[in-house]
Amino acid sequence: MNKRILYICVGLVIFISSCRKDFLDRTPLDTISDGTFWNTEEQLTLAVNGLYANIKNNNTVALDQMGDNSINSATGDSYRIFGSGNFGADLASVDAEWRSQYAGIRQANVFLANYNQATGVSQAVRDQMAGEAKTIRAYMYMNLVCYFGDLPIVTKPLNIDELYGPRNPKKEVIDFILNELEEAASLMQTAPQTGKKLGRLSKGAALAFKSRIALFDGRWAVAEKAAKDVMDLGVYSLFSTGKPGEDYNKLFSYEGKLSRGANKETIVARMNLADVSMHNISRESQVPDQASRYNPTKALIDAYLSIDGLPIEKSPLYKEDTYANLFENRDPRMKQTILAPGSLWGGRKDGNPANTDPNVFTAPKFVSDKLGSVTTTGFYFTKYVEVDAVGRVSKDENDIHVMRFAEVLLNYVEAKMEQGTLTQADVDVTINKLRDRVGMKRMELTELALNGMEVKTEIRRERRVELAREGQRWYDIIRWKQGYLLAQDVKGMKKSLAAVPSQISKFAADANGYIIVMSGRQFVETKHYLWPVPLIQLQRNPALGQNPGWN
Repeated sequence: MNKRILYICVGLVIFISSCRKDFLDRTPLDTISDGTFWNTEEQLTLAVNGLYANIKNNNTVALDQMGDNSINSATGDSYRIFGSGNFGADLASVDAEWRSQYAGIRQANVFLANYNQATGVSQAVRDQMAGEAKTIRAYMYMNLVCYFGDLPIVTKPLNIDELYGPRNPKKEVIDFILNELEEAASLMQTAPQTGKKLGRLSKGAALAFKSRIALFDGRWAVAEKAAKDVMDLGVYSLFSTGKPGEDYNKLFSYEGKLSRGANKETIVARMNLADVSMHNISRESQVPDQASRYNPTKALIDAYLSIDGLPIEKSPLYKEDTYANLFENRDPRMKQTILAPGSLWGGRKDGNPANTDPNVFTAPKFVSDKLGSVTTTGFYFTKYVEVDAVGRVSKDENDIHVMRFAEVLLNYVEAKMEQGTLTQADVDVTINKLRDRVGMKRMELTELALNGMEVKTEIRRERRVELAREGQRWYDIIRWKQGYLLAQDVKGMKKSLAAVPSQISKFAADANGYIIVMSGRQFVETKHYLWPVPLIQLQRNPALGQNPGWN
């Protein structure tokens, strides 16, 4: 078996563990070769399906822990370390990211080098598959360029032991990504795929990713057009069942699965199937006998506006006299993202000794006794949590949404704002659609001005609260050049609000009594806007060079 086919086989084995049952009965993969594999539509389908394993799954959720929305209780967690700035070029996780993305790129290159060999396959079918492969390859380059900047652009199958050579400048890499996504969009069908192809990419995916990377690079006009092109397709809409107190949360539950048919919002997702492909996010969020792996931060809690549309420091409705009052009169997305007192949960015994109902949450728990979920910040997530799955290990089957229409709307409005062309009409067809879904007060530009609120700040706030726990916060901080936020201490709730204050009396706190969960984070300007090129890659190929400040 030649090496190119070996890479395909590895990808296919990964994919088979998470695909539909009807893809399992296939020709043994150890017997294929270039001369026999690329002949039929079935073989092309199998090969392109294997590429989907490269779209991040639960890592999309974990990525938020690189920013300031969430923190893992485990001090050795890679994303926590990335967010702290306390790592170097020898960190194994840095190299793992480089290697995994380039492995996927090689896999896509093999497909694109061979798919046209198939006979008896219509050009439309081949074009569609090529568009999917190009989109996935561009997605992997998007991840890499955000982390490392300059990159080797590799478009041909390479042996796994071949060195890449010098890096292409970041601008060239992003030009390549944008061109790839535009071409991919021209090759793929407009309508989302259905039936056995449900979840596979279509035109909207390429255009939506194009708007994301253009926004990251400050190419406002490109981002605006790509986002508007998605909006104009007319095939996506916000998920809503007419229940503003539930719909946002439901999108990230089993009810929001693409296979349920009601979700027209998600553009790209890692779909999961019972007993075939499942994850552990619900349990790790409210794990009943350990510390939660995902702890919302004070910084995220404070970002939610009061229901009157004002920041908590301006609103007369905001009260911090009790833990429960932190959640009252706030943007409804807060209670649909952060677990509020009175909610059902799977964490069992909580921090209130008087609570006799293990299924209802009343207060955060800080003491580990193996009987209930422990938080390090005083907060728990409810977004992406299926309560019934909390008590079972890796039995969570809700989809992980990688790109959804809400982000496209936010990309569009931000791009308009940055170009100085934003109007109230633009806000109404973007941010106010998101707010209408949950029953939040609409954003009015004239009111922002009257209340001394900066439009840019509020558009960025909207993005943060709408996309919380979806892996975009670190990327936003980096592209907004707000790295100083990553150098700040990670904090939790005010100690005095604990149900039993004596249980946290020895916890570190700032001058105002807020728990300090993590200190010693750093962010060096220029240096930390990029990761270091992995040491092992430099040793193999010195021509790569190192990023500024990491020598």
